[in-house]
Amino acid sequence: MALRSHFSDVPTLECGCDEVGRGCLAGPVCAAAVIFPFDYANDEINDSKQLTAARRELLRQIIERDAVAFAVAEVSERKIDEINILNASILCMNEAVGQLSVRPELLLIDGNRFKDQWQIPYHCIVKGDATYLSIAAASILAKTYRDALMTRLDAEYPAYDWKSNKGYPSPKHIAAVKQYGLSPYHRKSFHLKSQLSLTFDV
Repeated sequence: MALRSHFSDVPTLECGCDEVGRGCLAGPVCAAAVIFPFDYANDEINDSKQLTAARRELLRQIIERDAVAFAVAEVSERKIDEINILNASILCMNEAVGQLSVRPELLLIDGNRFKDQWQIPYHCIVKGDATYLSIAAASILAKTYRDALMTRLDAEYPAYDWKSNKGYPSPKHIAAVKQYGLSPYHRKSFHLKSQLSLTFDV
């Protein structure tokens, strides 16, 4: 089923926002903001978790070509430790919105929590990345950006296998943490024991 192209029936500069990396042991949280033309249509764009890595990369190029504006931001593991992962995720989405070349008139936020820094009206939408095109597009941009970043960091610390697990708590990643300890890119506020119950979602 095709995702919805817009929230309002009145032509509005709607911006979809999503983040990726909340459940990771290492690396930043990343967020993207995407504004499409009103009534934009693309049947291929979907929640990034439903797409292969190759498909996400192809769609990234289409999204960047077709968007009125887009931006990607990251908040470091150090900042996550300082303000906690929820606040870091909200901060990251706000930073992505702030980097847009066009000011949106409405924000569509994936999830159920947000604090707006820009005095822009917003709606939180649970499973928004499976409902609205702009949120799904934001999930793709955030995912491809962060995956590429974690692949680059893997060259510095190959023992953790970040090129494959992207910082999520895979068995190989957990075993490497137990054997070698934490790298400078690990989130010190995330305790390994409590992370074992997280879904391995790459």
